Amino acid sequence: MIHQCNIVIDGETNSFPVEGEFSWGKDETLFSLQDNLISKTSWHKKGYTVIPAFSQEEFNAAKASITKNILNVLRDKNVAADESSFTLEHYHKLVTDKDKHNEIINVTREFKNEDFTFDIDKLKEKISAILGYKLSSYNKELGRSLIQVRLSRPESYDINPPHRDAYLSFYSNIINLWIPIAGCNEKSSLPILPGSHLLNEKDIYRTENKGAKINGNVYNVPCILETKEGVINMVRPNPKETEALVFTPFLIHGAAMNRNKDITRVALELRFVKA
Repeated sequence: MIHQCNIVIDGETNSFPVEGEFSWGKDETLFSLQDNLISKTSWHKKGYTVIPAFSQEEFNAAKASITKNILNVLRDKNVAADESSFTLEHYHKLVTDKDKHNEIINVTREFKNEDFTFDIDKLKEKISAILGYKLSSYNKELGRSLIQVRLSRPESYDINPPHRDAYLSFYSNIINLWIPIAGCNEKSSLPILPGSHLLNEKDIYRTENKGAKINGNVYNVPCILETKEGVINMVRPNPKETEALVFTPFLIHGAAMNRNKDITRVALELRFVKA
């Protein structure tokens, strides 16, 4: 069955069709107020914060390393790209085909620490100090680290639906970092629903895992269509260059529509596990 997903982001209404079977959840709250990775923070009731993540020099190194990796993927997928002139912001000028884009993101969603030349462990230690918990970049359940580079072309369906990562067991005991790399601004950065990690499941109308399809793509995470309060009303915290959005996987987020007219949005997503 096709539903219309209507969400409000910073006061602007967005709408897109979602195919799937939806239902209200059980009478249970999945997020534990005690002994969770954000329980020692001052922002545990909001579910998120924005922090300084890199120095400018570190950010430049990270962006250069990500650019090199994307160039390598483009070449592997037979997309001609001039190394001397390629920029992440203009990825959409080279990749216009949906199927080719899907081939590319199947690779960029499964990068490993060793694929990059910047120090991910240094950032992990910074987040550990903020949360007061020892973290690891290695997810035992998956048998690998969790590093994704998100590529969202302008005015496209290169998005995830509104969702909670924690519905997937291997994401339930992590902390999420969303780091803007290119083309990230008030028109494109990741939307979140503040405080939604505290919602009871009976107040959430969603699909099962792998139960939602948008523009022909099936997603591992379920789509949350609405809550008992009605249309999902989200905000974009919009971290700036060198900053990171840090949030619990129980927070509703997603539907990061890129409303820029001619700029690809690129973000680095890291998920650190409680060690």
